[in-house]
This record gives sequence, structure tokens and C-alpha cells, in this order.
Amino acid sequence: MALRRYCKLAGFVPRLLWNGTGLSQTSVPGRRSSVSSCISTCRGCKTTELLFCRFSTAPPSTDVSYEQLKQLLAGQKSVLIDVREPWELREYGFIPGSINIPLGQVNSALQLGPEEFREKYGCEMPQQTDNIVFTCLAGVRAKEAFDATIPLGYKDVQYYGGGWQDWVKNEEK
Repeated sequence: MALRRYCKLAGFVPRLLWNGTGLSQTSVPGRRSSVSSCISTCRGCKTTELLFCRFSTAPPSTDVSYEQLKQLLAGQKSVLIDVREPWELREYGFIPGSINIPLGQVNSALQLGPEEFREKYGCEMPQQTDNIVFTCLAGVRAKEAFDATIPLGYKDVQYYGGGWQDWVKNEEK
């Protein structure tokens, strides 16, 4: 009996979602709902299949590969922030075009005013709508910076999991 009621509801919920009323497309900050894509691909499937795929949320792709980072940098479509300490950049090197904001300063730096940011870091402050990619030596601190930035309202944030070590390895090929 309950299953029948649920199956009747199954035909109603997609229309609410499809028309843009009722539920929100993005319910969790930093996550994109896959409801609309699931509905469009599952329209012809059986009710039981539709019930399982309709309410899933898929996290956006947050880990950037070397090839993806090269494309983003070539197209000047991203702000690359290196979260290592300044001495690490001097000792090991850095990815051209990156901004150095040490991990301990990321949270406060992204809350500065634009003038203060420019004065302290020597470049324009990333906007909340800009694509930001974090990098470090091996990806661990970049992931921490990524996690710290989401609550600040930045929507299009990623991290380069391979970090400087992966960059050097791929650049030598």
C-alpha cells in the first residue's frame, strides 16, 4: 500500500523539480545536485529505477589533473593559488602564474577587502564566482585550503591533487 502511494508520488516529484518549483537545484554548498540530469536521462526508465536515481547528489569534480590544470592556465580561466610557505617556493619552485598565499593565511586573505588583498599579495583578489585552483607540494594542503574556502561562499573551487611534485614530473616529459 505504501509503495503504491510512493509510486504515485514518483510521477509528481519530477514535474516539480523540472519546472523549477519545490526543491532547490543546489541544496548543499559546494555540491551540485544531479536531479535534473537524472530526470532527463531516466524519463523512460521504470518507476523503481527512477526512485533510486532521482534524489542522488553528486559532488562536483574537485580534483584537477595535470592536463586539466594546463588547459585552465592556458585559457586563463582560473586563479591558481599555491598554499606553500614562501621558502618552499624559493627552494623547490612554483607553477608559473600562481599566487602564493600560505595555508595559514587562506581564510583571512579571502576575507580581506580588494585593496588590502592587492597590497598584501600583489594581484587582484579572486571573486567568489572565479574558478580557483589550489596547489601545494603534494596535494594535502591544497585539499585543506579547498575545504576552508567552501564556507566562505566561493562556488567554483578545485585543488590540484598532484601538486608541485606532479607538475615537475609532467613538465620533464
